[in-house]
Amino acid sequence: MIRLLAKWFIHGKDSESPERLRSAYGVLSGCFGIFLNLILFTIKLVFGLLANAVSLQADAFNNLGDAGSSVISLFGFRLAAKKPDRDHPYGHGRIEYIAGLFVSIAIILMGWSLLKNALDIVLHGGEPAYTAHFLPSVIVMGVSILVKLYMFLYNRALAKRFDSPALKAVAFDSLSDTAATSAVLISALVTRFVALPDWVRPDAWSGILVALFILYTGLRSVGETVAPLLGKRPDPAFIAAIRETTLSFEGIGGVHDVIVHDYGPGRVFVSLHAEVSASADIREIHDVIDNAEHCLSEQFGCSATIHMDPIITDDPVTAKLHEQIGSIVHAIDPSLSIHDFRVTPGVTGKLLLFDIAVPFACRTTDEALAEAICSAVETQIPGVHVEPTIDRTESEASDSAEQEVP
Repeated sequence: MIRLLAKWFIHGKDSESPERLRSAYGVLSGCFGIFLNLILFTIKLVFGLLANAVSLQADAFNNLGDAGSSVISLFGFRLAAKKPDRDHPYGHGRIEYIAGLFVSIAIILMGWSLLKNALDIVLHGGEPAYTAHFLPSVIVMGVSILVKLYMFLYNRALAKRFDSPALKAVAFDSLSDTAATSAVLISALVTRFVALPDWVRPDAWSGILVALFILYTGLRSVGETVAPLLGKRPDPAFIAAIRETTLSFEGIGGVHDVIVHDYGPGRVFVSLHAEVSASADIREIHDVIDNAEHCLSEQFGCSATIHMDPIITDDPVTAKLHEQIGSIVHAIDPSLSIHDFRVTPGVTGKLLLFDIAVPFACRTTDEALAEAICSAVETQIPGVHVEPTIDRTESEASDSAEQEVP
């Protein structure tokens, strides 16, 4: 169905840019979700009232909340597609994350509402349900389950295709609705066909379990949508691919300080440092850097900026010191690596300046690491003083000290 609607309402989709196509599918999904949820809300509420089924009425209002969530997602996609402007030079892509957060909060609120209603029935009782209009109610619930499964499948497919946290949140909301309606259906069957004491309310107890599941789904979705807003860790595979592509260009001997700024889907900015020979022709190496930036932008759909770090590659003394320092640092902790290595003549001996890439997983304090490295170097290499700079960064498959020296 969603493919048919796409043919009708998304014109020229083969020629659309990825951002526009993403927005068009997001809007289509939101409108379709509003339509289906409003239909389910109306039918469930009518039969919930006729059958005196509190759980079915609560499930109806759950669908009404889903319609509201779809409205939020719809506006999120529309606003996220706005072009950068004076006040927002990096675009409005993060609005989609905010929309996903509101969807997640709506899931939590609806789960809490269901939980309170179910607990009220358990504690205070009420009129028996499904004494009338049982069969139509069961048919309505069965159709609702099928519709929600379909909504889960197409929203999940779109979320994977466009890497959309908002659509992913909507998909899991539909899945939780499927579980909720299934529990309501099972409780209806038990209530109708199993002889139980008046104080036993299967619909209420199943409602409690479903509400807890919905709350869990909502909390998990909150974590997934808040993480990009807070600046979550970039995908290690993405960092590795950036490094590999950059190192494939002749003249670039090392890559470090890869930083990814995510301003929303289609608004990713990447910056990194590339080590080049200090004796290379500046115009030639500048062309290499330009080509590398263009390649990264085209291949990964990002805006790439590369800073050149000139290193001395033709001085055997510098190369030997570099190798020695790399071995000492590696012996202290194999996860450490060095870059920006420089040798400066001093009054009492050579002064070595370098940065140490320290993964966040390393528990040793910066001060303790610097002290250990200084002590080891001055003990093993007489006449040499070091001033290391600790650089906390992601643990990545960086070049070893030996590989960085040609």
